[in-house]
Amino acid sequence: MIEVRDLVVTYGAATALDHVRLSVGRGEMVALLGPNGAGKSTLADTLSGILTPAAGTVEVTGRLAHIPEGRQLFPDLTVEDNLVLGGWRAGTRDPSPVFEILPALAGLRRRRAGVLSGGEQQMVAFGRALMSRPEVLVVDELSLGLAPIATRDLAAHLVELNRERGLTVLLIEQNARLAFGVCERAYVLEAGRVVAEGPCAELAEDPRVARAYLGGSVEEPRS
Repeated sequence: MIEVRDLVVTYGAATALDHVRLSVGRGEMVALLGPNGAGKSTLADTLSGILTPAAGTVEVTGRLAHIPEGRQLFPDLTVEDNLVLGGWRAGTRDPSPVFEILPALAGLRRRRAGVLSGGEQQMVAFGRALMSRPEVLVVDELSLGLAPIATRDLAAHLVELNRERGLTVLLIEQNARLAFGVCERAYVLEAGRVVAEGPCAELAEDPRVARAYLGGSVEEPRS
């Protein structure tokens, strides 16, 4: 569903991504790990068509939705209006299917997005992406600024959508324990280059990865 080959993305004279290769198969959940400034959000923006590669190729099969870092909601609009905007290009106006997946949003539908908690806002961003009926979901920093319980709940929703609906997921995270708990494979991106890749179970035993990203046991979401 996602195939990235020798991708180079630059900002002026600075190289943000340097010949990156990455693939995500249909129905997979794959993690992309790395520190701040590694190029993770640049990759997400390139997959979404926001940025244009300087070299290399990006292929996405199926409709892609992107949950951006920092959520980027319309704070003065209601939750429902934010959701409807997410379905605009897909011609989707009815948020009822999203309320079935994320029932907590139904009770918030008339509230302005800007007054919600961080976890509630991330849920709105999640629901807004689902409104486009995606086949591929790119999630940029699911856990950013969230309490652990909110992160676990959202991760559990991701796992459920993957298992029951076959949604393909690229999870971009700094929280390796979370990512390894829900994904089958992972890539590690540092300074714009992929420095490690493979099954999460193997990466978790790699001393370099463990020292840099794992402070304890792998965290699994409640399903």
